[in-house]
Amino acid sequence: MVGLLPLCATTVIEPWQRELVPQVLVAFQARARQMPELFKSIHPAGPEHWGVNQRGIFALLNPERLRRVLSKMLDENEFLGPYGLRALSKFHERNPYIFHAGGQEYRVNYLPAESDSGMFGGNSNWRGPVWMPVNIMIIRALLNFHLYYGDNFKIECPTGSGKMMNLFEVSKEIADRLTRIFLRDEHGRRPVYGGTEKFQSDPHWRDLLLFYEYFHGDNGAGLGANHQTGWTGCVAKVIQLYGLLDAKKALEGGKRAGFKKVTA
Repeated sequence: MVGLLPLCATTVIEPWQRELVPQVLVAFQARARQMPELFKSIHPAGPEHWGVNQRGIFALLNPERLRRVLSKMLDENEFLGPYGLRALSKFHERNPYIFHAGGQEYRVNYLPAESDSGMFGGNSNWRGPVWMPVNIMIIRALLNFHLYYGDNFKIECPTGSGKMMNLFEVSKEIADRLTRIFLRDEHGRRPVYGGTEKFQSDPHWRDLLLFYEYFHGDNGAGLGANHQTGWTGCVAKVIQLYGLLDAKKALEGGKRAGFKKVTA
């Protein structure tokens, strides 16, 4: 996941924002002249690079690097799981990262559930499970890139499927997979409750959803603490956002589009 996080260093600047703080653009251009070597590697910015509806962008990943990161992130054999983005590529299930030091072997395996050792308190957040806050951060980044690119940037999703999506559609695909954790499947079972039969079938418990700390990278079962109404509760905002928006409305409304009140 650490390799995906540079994607999150992304924000779109609307024309109305530039008008409110024009000195920011002046300062940015001055810094660009002072550090030309830096701006060779990050995303092009400035008036000559305005995107859809004259939007600007500050982003760490340039277009080429963005495609390279997304090709890994959207690979179902790596980060894209059925219930969101895994914290570690599933590639490491069969190919653990191994190194030797001081006569000992150390390894990092893909662990979709709990850790197989007591290291870091037995916490495996970063070694396979789906973790809601980093998924939300990546969804936010994709939405910002979409506001800038619109349909001018499409990527294969999932990787190898032949299905091309714009970045709004990619973000919604990830959001739908996160939401699926809590919804009943074709057998009437909620992935979040895994094999806990009481929560799956007891009429007094089956509709009382718990917001777990993180989720099994392959089957979506809730793991860790079950009261994370802060970061895992963000799934409610994701459901609301994509209930209000589609790709066209997002492009037209820009950053304010996701905060408009629903009217009858």
